[in-house]
Amino acid sequence: MSITIKAIKYHKKQRQLEVVFGHGEQASFSAELLRVHSPSAEVTGHSPEQAVLVTNKKDVAISNIEPVGNYAIKITFDDGHNTGLFSWTYLEHLRQNQPRLWQDYLDRLKTAKAHRDAIIPIRLG
Repeated sequence: MSITIKAIKYHKKQRQLEVVFGHGEQASFSAELLRVHSPSAEVTGHSPEQAVLVTNKKDVAISNIEPVGNYAIKITFDDGHNTGLFSWTYLEHLRQNQPRLWQDYLDRLKTAKAHRDAIIPIRLG
């Protein structure tokens, strides 16, 4: 089955990407979810064992979205990350598995004693 997208809209204030699929389903993804589940090699590694736990992205936002042919978008995040191509198939995977993927992420953070909150630089003096 070929996945198509009817519409994509980014809601800047809520930091939510709304996607309307050709089959009629709609999904809303937080910028944080998209950033921590970026399909880039930087995040996924070259195997599941090499996957990187992305932390401190609670407040990340999307700064740019570019179409890539008729099959994907390239998202640039405000932390500079821009190497993941979000294909329609991958967005459908996120739509179908969002609750499980999010819980898995929270569990991995807890196990690693890591955090979602942004790191705030502290300046003394």
